[in-house]
Amino acid sequence: MSTIKTFFLPDLGEGLPDATIVEWAVKEGEVVRLDAPLVSMETAKAVVEVPSPFSGKVVKLHGRNGDVINTGAALVEIELDPNLPQRAEAQDTGHHHGAPAKAPEPALPKGAGEPVPSHEPAKVIASDEGGEIRTGQAKPREDAGTVVGAMEASNRVVAEQAISIGGVKAMPAVRALAKKLGVDLARVAPSGAGGVVTMNDVKDAASRGSARIGAAPAPAAAPVAAAPTAPAPAAAVAPQRTTLSASGQPMRTAPPSAAPALGQPEQLKGVRRNMARVMADAHAKVVPTTLCDDADLHAWLPGNDITVRLLRALVRACKTVPALNAWFDGDNLTRTLHPHVDVGIAVDTEDGLFVPALRNADVLDAAGLRQAINRLRDAVKNRSIPPDELKGYTISLSNFGVFAGRYATPVVVPPCVAIVAAGKLRHELVPVMGGVETHRLMPLSLTFDHRAATGGEAARFLKALLDDLALAS
Repeated sequence: MSTIKTFFLPDLGEGLPDATIVEWAVKEGEVVRLDAPLVSMETAKAVVEVPSPFSGKVVKLHGRNGDVINTGAALVEIELDPNLPQRAEAQDTGHHHGAPAKAPEPALPKGAGEPVPSHEPAKVIASDEGGEIRTGQAKPREDAGTVVGAMEASNRVVAEQAISIGGVKAMPAVRALAKKLGVDLARVAPSGAGGVVTMNDVKDAASRGSARIGAAPAPAAAPVAAAPTAPAPAAAVAPQRTTLSASGQPMRTAPPSAAPALGQPEQLKGVRRNMARVMADAHAKVVPTTLCDDADLHAWLPGNDITVRLLRALVRACKTVPALNAWFDGDNLTRTLHPHVDVGIAVDTEDGLFVPALRNADVLDAAGLRQAINRLRDAVKNRSIPPDELKGYTISLSNFGVFAGRYATPVVVPPCVAIVAAGKLRHELVPVMGGVETHRLMPLSLTFDHRAATGGEAARFLKALLDDLALAS
């Protein structure tokens, strides 16, 4: 009698309630072996390859590419094959869905808690009961933060490994990008080591339009001239929509022949889905108050880096008024003042908002700050930023003025107490002794959690920002 096992989506170590199916590595009816690639799942931070917990025939896939699966929900059903290797029933993989009861910690297996050697690919172990995926770690870490807030994470080091599906070798993240850009990986010329398709290969193919999904393959030989055919009838010209009636009067409704233009609901996934949750949670918990003012940049010498100057002024303000460079625990009514300044820099992407942490901004010089900014932005753009760099910042900075807008009410995400936002620079006439001058001004908006800081502290913080930005260099 055959045995069918159901594999439930494990906690992927990101502390999120769900994940999105990027691509299945198997189909129903196929045979999969233990620990072979099963499916690629996208969380708020990365694309994770989930291996098969059994050996046997795939009976049912509980989801298609693009579907959102809740943690602990059924992912796949597999009919066990007794002739293939299976994981022992008593083998503990440490996976669970709920908070486990406290018990004496068992002896760790060999290599647990040790860093993964650089020459070995990281392994992710799964079980038939679902639960968290971990590699080489002893204990889960406490609340670690998300791209815009707190979440559960772990101390493990995970390395993606290229997998071969349909004869094409590519990382799960590369496959996700190809799907997003409509690129057929089978038509992309690989440039990576061992014939692996890279991110740049996919982007180049998308820009050239040489590997579109569904495009006809290139002909193997010169085409034979076909017999002439009758010209196709001209397509019927659609009636032009108009806002006027037959008598020339404006209409308050759409023409009767016009089909309603309705958009289709789109399921939020990955980073954008997590951003929606965290922002709603912040809105429900924080008591926000915003102060606005303009920084006068008239004294600036040529060659000043705007973002670097903003960071330096932010550091100066944090040292002047430490109450805003802090974390606040609303449940226990405690605050933590930080002696160091780690700035969370908001980075806008098509997938959603990332907030990487620029560490030790208070000890870096101008060149070090610029180098750190470039590194973080490149890592976010390539989706290669480690989870450790997306948490733990002590204050946030948003430079939305590079696009448009003067003032804003940026959202403070707990446990942080404050966020500074810089608007679009402008020139304005300023009264001076003896007349008026044209000065360049930078609009600044400071939002702080009024539970943790007073209005006077926030005003002194903003003044420290303005004073530093008014310096020549």
